[in-house]
Amino acid sequence: MSAINLPEKMRKNHSNLKDVFRKKWLLVFYSLVIISFPRTTLAGEDNLDKIPDRYGLTVNIGNTYDPTGDTGFIMLTGLAQFDYDKIWPHAAPEALRFKVEVSAGSTWTKKKDFMASASIFALYYLDRFAQESLRPYIEGGIGGIYTEWRVDGQASHLNFNPQLGIGTEFSVGPTATYLAALRLHHISNAGLKKDNRGANSIVFVIGRFF
Repeated sequence: MSAINLPEKMRKNHSNLKDVFRKKWLLVFYSLVIISFPRTTLAGEDNLDKIPDRYGLTVNIGNTYDPTGDTGFIMLTGLAQFDYDKIWPHAAPEALRFKVEVSAGSTWTKKKDFMASASIFALYYLDRFAQESLRPYIEGGIGGIYTEWRVDGQASHLNFNPQLGIGTEFSVGPTATYLAALRLHHISNAGLKKDNRGANSIVFVIGRFF
């Protein structure tokens, strides 16, 4: 009798693990949002002119680790970064930024499957740890992503794409500013379809501002 019920128990355990993982992702994401809003101060109009808009290009290199580790991908990303107060006119820390990213690329494992995404991020500089040529930060964001590839049990090609990361900007020479980051990258349809087996990856980001 127990042997007959074993597949059903395994399915229930798998479903419970998915729910736990999803809740942990949400907890970490909302924790980042809370961390990003300590001691908010209302920036005046003069301050908006002191923080210039910034634009850059990055290469994002990722590999899945859940449910399997057999899918690697690379994406070219264009980014625009603004003072948070300039986009959302309310009280916010001076170290908070708003960032938009648009990416396109492909897997390099198995078939060469196309990928494209668009995301928004809140980025918070950890200036207490900054040095002369390093400025670390944390970031969190969400967007949409299209992937030609799908993992088993993933119903959608078009999914939500929350991300969390830690990185740093660093200077090379008097004018060039580069950035490097490590991100947790999640793909799922947030339960909009019955089959919602997500894909989770580690992504390394390297690029520069222009």
